[in-house]
Amino acid sequence: MEESHAVARRWEDLDTDILLKIFQSFDIVQLTSGIACVCSSWHMACCDPLLWKTLDLSVMKSDFIKIPLEPYVYVDAHFDKTLTRLLKRSLILSQGNIMTLIFHFNLYVSDDQLTYTAERCPHLRRLVMPAWNRIKKTGICKAIRIWRDLESLTMPSIANPPYLMEEIANNCKNFSELKVMGPFDNFFAATIINYLPKIKVLSLRCSMLVKDALISILDDLQNLEVLNISHCLLIEIPPLPAPRKIMGELDQSILEKASRLRKFVTCMKDSCIMCQRTRNDEGLMRWYKYEEGLWKADEVSSLSL
Repeated sequence: MEESHAVARRWEDLDTDILLKIFQSFDIVQLTSGIACVCSSWHMACCDPLLWKTLDLSVMKSDFIKIPLEPYVYVDAHFDKTLTRLLKRSLILSQGNIMTLIFHFNLYVSDDQLTYTAERCPHLRRLVMPAWNRIKKTGICKAIRIWRDLESLTMPSIANPPYLMEEIANNCKNFSELKVMGPFDNFFAATIINYLPKIKVLSLRCSMLVKDALISILDDLQNLEVLNISHCLLIEIPPLPAPRKIMGELDQSILEKASRLRKFVTCMKDSCIMCQRTRNDEGLMRWYKYEEGLWKADEVSSLSL
């Protein structure tokens, strides 16, 4: 009998579809660790647009310490260099195809890193960046001017929102979704009403929410379709010297105003763990205390990660 000999296939001969399936299971650190340098076929697979619709940096946290003065965090220089190298590798491989960019809430990006990223993914449609400690006004405004296709933004609460909302209004004509992670007051509400009157989806979950700000949103954002105030600490601020009051439930007037929305998501239950956590954190969630990845959740599917 003749002996049969199996033909051994080389790794570089794997079908591209199989390589893509394997590479899709890698996180960003694994994907940029050097597998693109194995051979030309692997490099070609690593550059496939299917791998780069989303640049998910939520697996990375800055090596930092808190400090008493702005920007309130000091990031280790070695970590900064590591992040810059990873961004450069990712943005070379992605070849401008990134549509969604996600940062961890403890990943403190610098202005230079943000600008470098914005210039190399100009077609971005969704930005999730919960921490802006090291981002200055000039940095985020420069990025927004590049991201003219931006439709969705997840951001922290900031003290001076008009400059940002005006930049979005002037440059991002398809912008429709906003998630604010942090206290939401009358000034923030008025800013959105003034600059983004056509916004359709707004999430304020797990934050301190001023009652009058909620009423303004319901009265004046006529194009709003979806509003999420789940687990919010709803505050009523009467004229001085009366103290502010925490509301235990929504009154009928708010429910009537919200009835025009396609979806109005609420939860103010004493038995709800997330509601308890928002109250314990006084409306400014300390996400680092809780389960990893919990900050990514949202009752609105288009904003959930």
